[in-house]
Amino acid sequence: MVGQVADSAELAERLRTVIGHLVRTVRTFDTLPTGEAAVLGYLNREGPRTAAELAERRGVRHQSVAKSVSELLDQGYVRTEPHPTDGRKQLVHLTARGLGRLDEERHRRADPLAAAIDTELTAAERRELARCVRLLDRLAARVRDAR
Repeated sequence: MVGQVADSAELAERLRTVIGHLVRTVRTFDTLPTGEAAVLGYLNREGPRTAAELAERRGVRHQSVAKSVSELLDQGYVRTEPHPTDGRKQLVHLTARGLGRLDEERHRRADPLAAAIDTELTAAERRELARCVRLLDRLAARVRDAR
């Protein structure tokens, strides 16, 4: 199929398979549990949230996020404070220590990938990959918006 344009369904399946394999491969470098890393990532990107909001974003049960938040609190990666408009809720905040830990985890994933890009791809292929990343970002936004 190299050099030929696949139909959309076939291309979508090949893309899903390759991206899935890439994600599973880079996750082998993780040292932080997935749920905890996801909570830190959401807090970093979106700011303070309640556990219920984090659970909704992750598509998991509140209890799962509550357990992750508890572990992160114990490690000093997050802190909580009362919600400003609903005293029954707690807002979860990312701490500087948590941001540092998140950055470490991101580098564990990205560094081996960057090394592979440097050693495996030519300059022209790196430029092509950069264009592909922009296309993948557009596709991800479209699929996300279609939900």
